[in-house]
Amino acid sequence: MAKDKTVYVCNQCGAESPKWIGKCPACGAWNTYVEQIVRKEPSVRQYAGGLDREKNKPQTFDKIVGGEESRISMHDDELNRVLGGGLVPGSLVLLGGEPGIGKSTLILQTVLRIPEKKILYVSGEESERQLKLRAERISHEASDCLILCETSLEQIYVHIKNTQPDIVIIDSIQTISTETVDSSPGSLGQVRECAASILKFAKETNTAVILIGHINKEGSIAGPKVLEHIVDTVLQFEGDQHYMYRILRSIKNRFGSTAELGIYEMRQDGLRQVPNPSELLLSADNEGMSGVAIATAIEGVRPFLIEVQALVSSAVYGYPQRSSTGFDLRRMNMLLAVLEKRVGFKLAQKDVFLNIAGGLRVNDPAIDLAVISAILSSNMDVEIERDTCMAGEIGLSGEIRPVNRIEQRISEAEKLGFTRMILPKHNMQGLDTKKWKIQLIPVRKVEEAFRALFG
Repeated sequence: MAKDKTVYVCNQCGAESPKWIGKCPACGAWNTYVEQIVRKEPSVRQYAGGLDREKNKPQTFDKIVGGEESRISMHDDELNRVLGGGLVPGSLVLLGGEPGIGKSTLILQTVLRIPEKKILYVSGEESERQLKLRAERISHEASDCLILCETSLEQIYVHIKNTQPDIVIIDSIQTISTETVDSSPGSLGQVRECAASILKFAKETNTAVILIGHINKEGSIAGPKVLEHIVDTVLQFEGDQHYMYRILRSIKNRFGSTAELGIYEMRQDGLRQVPNPSELLLSADNEGMSGVAIATAIEGVRPFLIEVQALVSSAVYGYPQRSSTGFDLRRMNMLLAVLEKRVGFKLAQKDVFLNIAGGLRVNDPAIDLAVISAILSSNMDVEIERDTCMAGEIGLSGEIRPVNRIEQRISEAEKLGFTRMILPKHNMQGLDTKKWKIQLIPVRKVEEAFRALFG
């Protein structure tokens, strides 16, 4: 019997080395090489039934049939939008998130609402009884979803061949193992080999597969980084366990946009879709409070209003503190420098704390104006009127730059009852202001915005 050969594989990029090295020469990561056993016998990656190699020939573009991808509706508007319109047959989707965040609940309640498709739910973490109790808690509808508790990839393929499902759910990929790799489930080699085999099965049989994966302490999908390169779509389910809201983001999507966002509310009977995100991001009891500004933000194609909270106080210790939750700290420091240099407010010796209400993280530069307005409101201890919202990007010279999709932002603000909106002057060009009842206040510089807010 031949001796097994071992190689060292980087769990970030998948590069191989015959010996252990501290720094990966391919991606530059440190201490990422782990030992993996390589067996000489051929890998059993192909799915029984296989692809007809005679029909798989090179073709020119004019001979390839185009058109839109057919999609499977998930009966969940938030999930459909993040996926790009629905689940594509033959695609491999990876849903990642921290343990206990609600990944299995989201997928289980979704598949129970698709009676027109045959679904095989493979669980490697829970028993049939546990899944039954969860299904009774989150759904009152009868479903033909098939439940299988199995961790062997070869046995899973046997059950798939017998049932011929339209959608396969694997919860989770870290618990599945194959006999072709001589290591424990969840190891680098097992996760990579199983994912490659499942991808081959999905493409050959045109079956949609959803993998559920955990996130490690660094915030990335547990397992090799190449797992994200193998799959077609990577979704991340995030949120604070102390908050009841969950956010579904698309990190990679070969069939749609990665700018979309889905919002859910965790309840006793499962996850509730939140079609109007402003209801969770705006509080109704901030009357008479300084340091609160309302911004109109856009994530993907959805406009919503968020509450920006700031607290400015004299530095108790020698070095002033800067803290930001839900907003980029470096950008906040840049905005503070603009306030001090261009507007003349001295904040160098003061603590500044910033928070985006609702636990949401926002990257839209259009909330810059709301950030500096909230900071100034807290510094002066002057309230910003509750019926006023704003949008605008701040430049280094103190100018307010135009933002995109201004009409959607204005319509959302008017729909929620705001009567005044401060926006960049450049956005007023070609804008038909007669179709809105909300008062639009165009400003060109930060000083003009402050004058409109505080007089």
